[in-house]
Amino acid sequence: MSQFEIEIKSLLGEKTNAENLKARMAELDPGHKQVSENKQLNHYFEGGDVHKLYDLVEHLYTGVEHDKFKMLAEKGTNCSVRTRQRDDEVLLVVKASIDEGTSENTVKRMEFEEPVSITLEELDDLVQQAGYKYQAKWSRDREEYEYKGVNVCIDRNAGYGYLAEFEKIVEDEAETDVVKNQLLELMQELQVEELPQERLARMFEHYNANWPDYYGTDKVFSIE
Repeated sequence: MSQFEIEIKSLLGEKTNAENLKARMAELDPGHKQVSENKQLNHYFEGGDVHKLYDLVEHLYTGVEHDKFKMLAEKGTNCSVRTRQRDDEVLLVVKASIDEGTSENTVKRMEFEEPVSITLEELDDLVQQAGYKYQAKWSRDREEYEYKGVNVCIDRNAGYGYLAEFEKIVEDEAETDVVKNQLLELMQELQVEELPQERLARMFEHYNANWPDYYGTDKVFSIE
């Protein structure tokens, strides 16, 4: 069964703003909790053939995970492919847009994100065999919280600084608009604003053109 990810980003910038957001979550939802904290390497790719990628990696998956990727490869368009190392875990991530945004940066999309039993370098090699080339490499420290039934990630990203992501995953595409409105309401009560897609696209373009200057560092830039 397909899963649909609804995700809205908010640019926090400074560490103080991230701490203020965590304090407001604790005040407004005493039952909220931190569920994880990890360091990530994210490698973004462009070009390539998602069907060929499926053929190359299908042996790494069984059962539901295999079927999920097969469905996305068959039905998805404008797919975004990336690899991720989360602490010691390696994952393949494939996303396809289902709204007016791009698959890299959008609010609503189909999502496949599952671990593999090979190294990040070996997974990158399989992706490149499918015709993909590196678009950029990203690094971040992530704290993940549960807040009123929603997943909230607070990241310190190379290049971007502090960023919050408000996310919920549903299995029925018809629910995506309702969930988007729910996320926007939660963001309003937490006093954070949605990062406009146009500005996010400019930031993404700048980072991709200059990623070797930022990957693995604490450097940040500001793009309006």
